Amino acid sequence: MVVAIPEEFLDLFVKPVVVTLVTVMPNGQPQATPIWTDYVDGYLRINTARGRQKDKNMKRDAKVTILAIDPDDPYRWIEVRGRIVDESEATGLEVINALSAKYRNEPDYYKRNEARRGKETRVTYLMEPTKITTH
Repeated sequence: MVVAIPEEFLDLFVKPVVVTLVTVMPNGQPQATPIWTDYVDGYLRINTARGRQKDKNMKRDAKVTILAIDPDDPYRWIEVRGRIVDESEATGLEVINALSAKYRNEPDYYKRNEARRGKETRVTYLMEPTKITTH
């Protein structure tokens, strides 16, 4: 069942809050990574480079969790459990640049690391929320 992010917690996905993405390793062990994200049309967008551990994990197992903690009040948080419903290399560069503009105020993600430009393939995953816990 798809669920919406409660309005009173949307700010944690609108503001540049670094969140934690939890994926599942092949042996079942959880793997946590700090990431940038945003909330678009009911989905959380996750962007990574092809071949990284979170990329491999999400391709193999669609179950993921995102934890966002309010940087101004660590007792205010939201856990979003869900599943990956789409992935796209076509939007990868566009989305990482949008996230870079949001988090760094720099619309060119590779400006800080020119050596990586053109050497990795960016991929965007869409996470559909299915269960939400807030505090």
